[in-house]
Amino acid sequence: MAENKPKVTTIGTFMMDLVAYTPRRPNNGETIRGEGFAMALGGKGFNQAIAAGRAGVDSAMLGNLGKDNFGDDFMRAFKDEGVQASDIELHADLGTGVAHIAVQTSDGDNCIIITPLSNDRTTPDYIERHKQTIIESDILLLQNELLPEGNLAAAKIAKENGVKVVLTPAPTKGATSFAGLCDLVVPNEGEAEQLTGVSSDKPEEQAAALSKLFGCKDVVITLGPKGAFVTDGKKSEYISAPKVEAVDTIGAGDTMCANLAAKLALGADLFTAAKFGVYAATLKVTRKGSAMGSPTVSELAQFMGGK
Repeated sequence: MAENKPKVTTIGTFMMDLVAYTPRRPNNGETIRGEGFAMALGGKGFNQAIAAGRAGVDSAMLGNLGKDNFGDDFMRAFKDEGVQASDIELHADLGTGVAHIAVQTSDGDNCIIITPLSNDRTTPDYIERHKQTIIESDILLLQNELLPEGNLAAAKIAKENGVKVVLTPAPTKGATSFAGLCDLVVPNEGEAEQLTGVSSDKPEEQAAALSKLFGCKDVVITLGPKGAFVTDGKKSEYISAPKVEAVDTIGAGDTMCANLAAKLALGADLFTAAKFGVYAATLKVTRKGSAMGSPTVSELAQFMGGK
């Protein structure tokens, strides 16, 4: 008999990352030679859905793809990873979302152009068609990359049906529209500063301000290689990250949030769940790939060594 696992559903974006590596960014009207090129499946929603599935829960994703080669690549990845993708709609008239990324090899600086395309079809009507998946979930993972109307409709359905909502408020513009609709907010330290106006060297004050802004007691602020600051409104704790040599930091925050949500769904308290999230993100940065660099349960257990 199959094990009945808790379910984490992610609503978010798909972006095929088209990455050009160049010694410098070109000036207006200039053509320069690049030093390398890579393509990778990305988007915060996709990253979190894959990471949640690898963290030991039943993972499902809601969203929209183009009926094209990129869309086929995403659907193939879901099949390989065992992520429920039956609610994803494919569109022949719009392509799969793409992100054009130019990385300056001299210092790692980058600039990005995102073209959402089919991602913008995640509307309230789409959410209404697929609301049963949300209702059947233990946790709903949301980010702020989609048009707000669909995300807000999903959050309201979750709230009405006792489904815990975990929000990554990225990008920060308009994120406070989720006030009263999320149970846990998980920004990084830069996003926390943008949202609150409180300096990133004061996470305790940031967390208090975020709690008021979003109307939730539980706040986790990720601190990059330093770990995370966690509070439930009564107790607060810094969780340190082990020191590693970072290879690729893209998607680390998504790995952290997905593992945090998965552990909460599996019954862990906020502080234990956040520790697993920090260690999962730390292990992820030692590998290349955003979604595909996220660890499995056994890999994370070995890395943590009983900690």
